[in-house]
Amino acid sequence: MDVAVWTGIILFGLFFLFLFIGVPIAVSIAAATFAAALLILSVDASLLAVSQQLITGVDSTVLLALVFFMLAGSIMNNGGIALRLINLAKLIGGRMAGSLAHTNIIGNTLFGAISGSAIAAAASMGRIMHPQQEKEGYSSSYSAAVNIASAPTGLIIPPSGMPIIYSLLTGGTSIGALFIAGYLPGLLMVGLLIIVAYILAKRAKYPVADKTGGGEAVKIIWQAVPSLFLIVIVIGGIAGGIFTATEGAAVAVFYALLLCLVYRSLSLSDFPKILKETVSYSGIILLLIGASTAMSWVLAYAEIPQSLTNAMLSVTNNTIILLLIMLLILLVVGTFMDVAPALLIFTPIMFPVATEMGIHPVHFGMIMAMALAIGVTTPPIGTVLFIGSSVSKVPIEKIIPKLMMFYVPLVAALVLVAFIPEISLFLPRLFGLVE
Repeated sequence: MDVAVWTGIILFGLFFLFLFIGVPIAVSIAAATFAAALLILSVDASLLAVSQQLITGVDSTVLLALVFFMLAGSIMNNGGIALRLINLAKLIGGRMAGSLAHTNIIGNTLFGAISGSAIAAAASMGRIMHPQQEKEGYSSSYSAAVNIASAPTGLIIPPSGMPIIYSLLTGGTSIGALFIAGYLPGLLMVGLLIIVAYILAKRAKYPVADKTGGGEAVKIIWQAVPSLFLIVIVIGGIAGGIFTATEGAAVAVFYALLLCLVYRSLSLSDFPKILKETVSYSGIILLLIGASTAMSWVLAYAEIPQSLTNAMLSVTNNTIILLLIMLLILLVVGTFMDVAPALLIFTPIMFPVATEMGIHPVHFGMIMAMALAIGVTTPPIGTVLFIGSSVSKVPIEKIIPKLMMFYVPLVAALVLVAFIPEISLFLPRLFGLVE
């Protein structure tokens, strides 16, 4: 076997071994990377190269956008925005069978889009919606499954951290284009989830909410619009070329602070907690990015992506089969690995294959985002699954049978987005962000 094969075996073999014995993911990546580098470089050169790449990986102003969006999301999450969005979601989905389930789905979409976090959406919506659904006679496992399945929509609909990481890993794919591209795939996912939730609710004869009066409806919309306007300002500003993604993230922080001051929903005593949350999560992500940059460098130096591309193309040059293989790999990876590390590890490997197949970088970014977002709802590692189970106090083994029904629309949305590029590319083209 040549050096590329041995490097790949040692790199991924050690990585999964470290992961299996409980070593933190970032440390597992860095240690496995260094061990693999020893095959192709001397000890001194390996130390120098890996340490340089660790620093180079986080030495980017683009990553400030990631930190700022996390801060904005934390401010909104702690600032009591969820209830206003839930009232709007009730107004939108309230006249269908199982109206509270539709409220949960739409609420997760709205709150996830603003906070950029599937975990925050599942926790916030679950705490508020689950007791209401139980009171109305909904099955506990059904309501928990609805909350869990719909939470990942916040990872697809911007502003979200995934496009920023993907842009960095793919050599500068337009963040603005990736942001805009997320809307139609995200809304497709939401629409299919609502259809399945409606069918299940109709069979179970779950109730329809009372009709909201015109005056009350206007009041609900008026209270929710300022929160939703964050998306308009940030995405509109980036798409219109008014500011960069990093500047847009800073604007998001300022707007979130302003909104919470107007609502009087935060006090000075809340800020240490908000900053601690942001620093803690940002630190984890940045360490992962640094370690993954070193791994990507070793992969490129050993020409592993090129070897993998050639190997896959030698098996078949059928784009449909190759894309199905990649989708299957991403879905399986998502069952045991969180979104950020999976994105960091597999983008450098799969992106060259996708490029060789003629898949547009923005389109492939949506494919990866959706496939890995589904993973956060799946056992054994799915973080949203555990959060949803925790806030609803329903054991995971009781949630899974109901959740299986919701995997159908999630996977269907992924397949449609994968094989119909225009779902991802229509809006970026409309705004002149891609050719």
